[in-house]
Amino acid sequence: MTEQTQQPDYHLIGTHTRYSSWTSRVETVLKYFNIPYTSQIIHLSEVKKVSHTGLVPLLECRSLGQNIRLNDSLAICEFLAESNPELNLWPRDRRLRALARSAAAEMHSGFSTLRNHYGTNFIARYTGNVPVSEQAKKEIERLLVIWDNARRTTMACLAELKEKDEGFLFGSFSIADAFFWPVLWRFRTYNLPLDTASPAALAWMETMWNNPTIQRLAHNYYRQAELPETRIAHYDDIFHDRDDVQYGTFLEGWTFSVAEKRFN
Repeated sequence: MTEQTQQPDYHLIGTHTRYSSWTSRVETVLKYFNIPYTSQIIHLSEVKKVSHTGLVPLLECRSLGQNIRLNDSLAICEFLAESNPELNLWPRDRRLRALARSAAAEMHSGFSTLRNHYGTNFIARYTGNVPVSEQAKKEIERLLVIWDNARRTTMACLAELKEKDEGFLFGSFSIADAFFWPVLWRFRTYNLPLDTASPAALAWMETMWNNPTIQRLAHNYYRQAELPETRIAHYDDIFHDRDDVQYGTFLEGWTFSVAEKRFN
């Protein structure tokens, strides 16, 4: 009698994560916490065929008696946290958990200028006179404040609790870190200014870039880039009409240095 292999409870449907901040958030949570899942990666042109909202990611769950399908990255991650309480996808401490949820929600709903004018593209590297509007500067400064406040509050809280601080926004890796991971790419891709970044915010960036799980995800983005069918032309060389901005790519072995306080 042949033994049947049990399928994981979760099935993720999304677009190629080297371009997709939304899908990559959910993928990052699933990968970091070693939650078994299967996946279906589709091209942007196929999204409306599988999603009635025309949006991804989607998460199908097979463990509730019947298949359910969830959309929206924050709702999906909240569901994963509720379904896997032993994994602490949010911080254990109630105060830090509330702050982490608040930070993730602000990232989820805000920063429209950075979203709309600086497309997600993990391997891309823009140099030269990359335009940064006043509104973009305000959003950049707000992100740096969020990261600084998170780290300073967390360090004080965990010291009081005598608990280990792993250097992520709220101590251990959480959904909040996954939600800020794609915007951290934008800082690298467009060499966005770090003039107001505090030592605490820069240290978090270094923690993220040097984490082994995050580095494995980055490795996968580069493997995607080797496949021509993953290319989304709309997100490549978005400043092609400007002679003062050069488009290239980052080498896979690139590392972030706090001391340089720059991405290239």
